[in-house]
Amino acid sequence: MTREVVATENAPGAIGPYSQAIKAGNMVFVSGQTGVVPQTKQFAGNTVAEQTAQALKNLQAILEAAGTDMAHVVRTSVYLVDMATFSEMNSVYATFFPENPPARSTIAVRSLPLDALVEIDLIAVLPD
Repeated sequence: MTREVVATENAPGAIGPYSQAIKAGNMVFVSGQTGVVPQTKQFAGNTVAEQTAQALKNLQAILEAAGTDMAHVVRTSVYLVDMATFSEMNSVYATFFPENPPARSTIAVRSLPLDALVEIDLIAVLPD
């Protein structure tokens, strides 16, 4: 099986010893993304909705660099620092997966890197 690092300037660079994504066979494993805008290196806003939208845009950019898209996502994990913001995150998330959404876990955490409010990672497949 081949293993290939995926990187794009259209999403924030890694802030540690990890890759934005790894392609392995027909799978793409994307590292967690927060709501940081790659051009400014600042959060897209101070709300969970704004940060969720940007995190998902970052994930889209990485998937595009890998040769796939959101329609090929099979699994996501969402990390929230406050589960009370679940519905706010969920309403934005639903716009990125309007039909046949992937499997998902949503987990409450104490804190996230850079004091983000949300982080999302995912697994996708490459188109046939």
